[in-house]
Amino acid sequence: MAHEPMLADLAARTARARAMGGPRKLAERRAQGVLNARERLDLLFDAGSFLETGLFAQGVRPEVRDRTPADGKVAGFGRIEGREVAAVSNDFTVMGAASSVVNGKKVGFVKRIATENGLPIVFLGESTGARMPDNMGAADIGGKSNPTQYLRMRESPWVSAVLGPCYGSSSWYAAMSDFVVMRKGAVMAVSSPKLTSVATNEVTDPEELGGWRLHTQHTGLADLAVDTDEQAIAAVRRFLSYLPSHLNEPPPPAEPAEDPGAMDALGAILPASRTQTYDVRRVLACIADPSSVFELKPRFGRAIVTALARIGGRAVGIIANNPIIKGGAIDVDACDKATSALVLCDSFNLPIIFMVDQPGFLIGLEGERRRAPGRIMNWMNALTLCSVPKFSVIMRKSYGQAFLNMGGQGNAPEAVAWTTAEVGFMDPHYGARIVHGVTPAEPERYAEAVAAMTRDTSAWDIAAAYGVQAVIDPRETRDYLRGMLEVHSRAPEGGVGQHLMRAWPTSI
Repeated sequence: MAHEPMLADLAARTARARAMGGPRKLAERRAQGVLNARERLDLLFDAGSFLETGLFAQGVRPEVRDRTPADGKVAGFGRIEGREVAAVSNDFTVMGAASSVVNGKKVGFVKRIATENGLPIVFLGESTGARMPDNMGAADIGGKSNPTQYLRMRESPWVSAVLGPCYGSSSWYAAMSDFVVMRKGAVMAVSSPKLTSVATNEVTDPEELGGWRLHTQHTGLADLAVDTDEQAIAAVRRFLSYLPSHLNEPPPPAEPAEDPGAMDALGAILPASRTQTYDVRRVLACIADPSSVFELKPRFGRAIVTALARIGGRAVGIIANNPIIKGGAIDVDACDKATSALVLCDSFNLPIIFMVDQPGFLIGLEGERRRAPGRIMNWMNALTLCSVPKFSVIMRKSYGQAFLNMGGQGNAPEAVAWTTAEVGFMDPHYGARIVHGVTPAEPERYAEAVAAMTRDTSAWDIAAAYGVQAVIDPRETRDYLRGMLEVHSRAPEGGVGQHLMRAWPTSI
């Protein structure tokens, strides 16, 4: 047949492009226990569903064309649990997956198609940064025009997996993503340790510069750290399972699951003493569908727990005080963490549940130096703009301004209190010292002052003022939330909010 030579040429070019950086480099990755760019996509997508774009793209400069199959970035579309998703997987075996003129066009194309068609985007990051010969010189860097390259309007979810060195644009996209999972050993930073060392004239350790401990514990830029590529991709798939494909649809439902004995366990979890600590994550495991709690940023701002979960099959976001950390006192990192959760939930139509047990904001010099008032008000502004259903469950104490931040005074239109709830301006023991000027050194006067400050602070007092809609047995919490989620899903919008925070910065 006349066209057989052309088909043979197509087959040969396809094989060369899919060979990536060649057998030696691929073998090195296998020896390290690290997946290559195409293996990662095979694991991400449902079997046989990947449609590639730009397989035959190459570097723009003649001297590198034969060494840049797919120009270092594998991109396209596939399905995750039957839903269409876009993805870009950086191929580190091809010139370190450095960003170039051509592969930048591929990324831009995938972003545009995903945005126009309401598809989530997954970035599988691993890159040395910009490809220098493509970007050096005034004409190269100044002659381009792409002012919306880093625009983020949250039309659809963005997810990033940091799976190796991530410098330049691979770290930019991670910083803009709604969820970031980081493999231990990977690095996310503005520039490589080598360039940083030259610029600062200091030896730079990659782990200190941008390792998983830094980003999960201190910056909060990474939501989760895992040990392997496989675990990272499983986390990406799980995160997306809670979210809609785009902002104009509700989250996908799941089959309701029950654990008949879970709510009875609450009695053993919640201590009798108001000052005794406990891990709120055990409470969340009781009220949510079994095994459905997916915690976000567990190492960051630990006085607050933020999570995705399901209740009666419905996806929800959770913001919960955790008394086991700092007694539940909310510090500045916890403020940022809560605000980030509000933005995510409002952008993608997830109802929000506050589980409240907090003594107020953590006060002191460190918080003030880190702009505590601004961060507290960022949280309040986000909460006010949040247009999805909000529910507040006051488990034990809730004091001061943080009472509002955790949904009080109508900031969560549906609120209930457990019989153990206590609400006031401040901890009665602090109030005794501040208002009455007495200390435990005067036991009788101090006890009288504490009793005075405790007056009218019970669950029954706030219910009498209709500050909550009901007082419930803690074991009724799951049924209450399940019923109210059903009530609030009947709005004409069908569970789709106004998305007033869709342009809120991801990295606050």
